[in-house]
Amino acid sequence: MSKTGEDSENESVSLDLLKQKMADFAKERNWEQYHSPRNLLLAMVGEVGELSEIFQWKGEVPKGLPGWKEEEKVHLGEELSDVLLYLIRLSDMCGVDLGKAALRKIGLNAIKYPAPNNNNNNNNGSSS
Repeated sequence: MSKTGEDSENESVSLDLLKQKMADFAKERNWEQYHSPRNLLLAMVGEVGELSEIFQWKGEVPKGLPGWKEEEKVHLGEELSDVLLYLIRLSDMCGVDLGKAALRKIGLNAIKYPAPNNNNNNNNGSSS
């Protein structure tokens, strides 16, 4: 693994690995005392704000981000990662298995928003 934490691009990264790396990162810096659910949530909201600033003046952006410079895509990846890492840390501090909770939520959404049959296309695609 490199200094930046990058492994082979073909390897999948689990939520458990990220959770452990975040716990180790906080412990090594004695930051655990600051990682209350409230503090982590507020920090994550700040990162969501930074993420939204990337898209703020771009209008609708097509899938794949054609026309974006490579440095813009790298910056986007960094901000998405900040949000993900805070979310993983927050779920850990709250005792929530994020992977299991996400799978359960997908199942609940499938019940709430059943796949349309050929005669019914009222699915709005939102999730809550």
